[in-house]
Amino acid sequence: MHIAVTVDIESTIKLWDCHNGEALATNNMFSPCQSLKAVFTKDGPIVLIGDTLGNLYIFRIPDLHLISRHNVFPHGIDELYCSPQKKWVYLSRKHPHILPKVFYMNSLLRTSEFSDPVSTDLEFSLCQRAFWTPRREDRITLMSIRGPKKITKFITFDMELEEIGNKISVKEQVFAKFSLEEYERRPEWYGVSDKDVIVCSTGSSLLLFNLNGLLLQTFQYCPEEILRLWVDPVHVIVSCNDGSLDVYTWEERSLQLNKCYRLQNRRYLPPEGLINKTLCDDVSIIQVITNRTTPCFLMAYILKSALEN
Repeated sequence: MHIAVTVDIESTIKLWDCHNGEALATNNMFSPCQSLKAVFTKDGPIVLIGDTLGNLYIFRIPDLHLISRHNVFPHGIDELYCSPQKKWVYLSRKHPHILPKVFYMNSLLRTSEFSDPVSTDLEFSLCQRAFWTPRREDRITLMSIRGPKKITKFITFDMELEEIGNKISVKEQVFAKFSLEEYERRPEWYGVSDKDVIVCSTGSSLLLFNLNGLLLQTFQYCPEEILRLWVDPVHVIVSCNDGSLDVYTWEERSLQLNKCYRLQNRRYLPPEGLINKTLCDDVSIIQVITNRTTPCFLMAYILKSALEN
């Protein structure tokens, strides 16, 4: 839609026209933003924002009309993820006594049809990250790191709507779970394929497991170190500490990854440099790199198919 969404230090949310840099709409929140996501739904494009007081705001695009506001947690909302078709919204707070929640999106958008939001708690505290299974609307995999030995645990839930009389509720069910204890370095980043394969990085290696913890594939990284991992339904992109990128694709007829090529960083990444973010869509890869002594810069790559080479 050629629109950008921003929130400033005064908790003012603005919608910008990327063609001319003009603000299309403005609205305000009660406290600072902690998480933000702009998505397309069946009811139109919206912005979801979690603030530091644990409130979830939903604004309509393009006028930023406030559709609903609900208090979810007693503290801020750390993570906010929507399912592939935007049927569900996952919210979490990294706290040992606060469980993550999953909301039914329609109950947040259609306030005239629902007296209260429809949600459920997931029995999995201290969740570090969450990942909805691509092309499978009702399945989500969570990761936590717990205990004095920092053991990594994965758990996969399936969501289901239940209708009893005129009341709709959400029922969650544990589909699979496992723990990683034998690896020297714990996973930092992970993702899930539509074939229920978990890919995670430990810094020195890239590992593939099924949802029950069976090791399927390993890629070793030495002397390089994995700093970040991007996972989508087509690609897995590994960001290394020297600024280079390894591009993998999910194999169609197996549960493994196929390594395609390495994109070497053309700029020197200094010791104090930091790879801030890696993003990918169907046509390009963007890498954000920060240097403590100079401003950030972007590395942009255009994806090409084998037929174009």
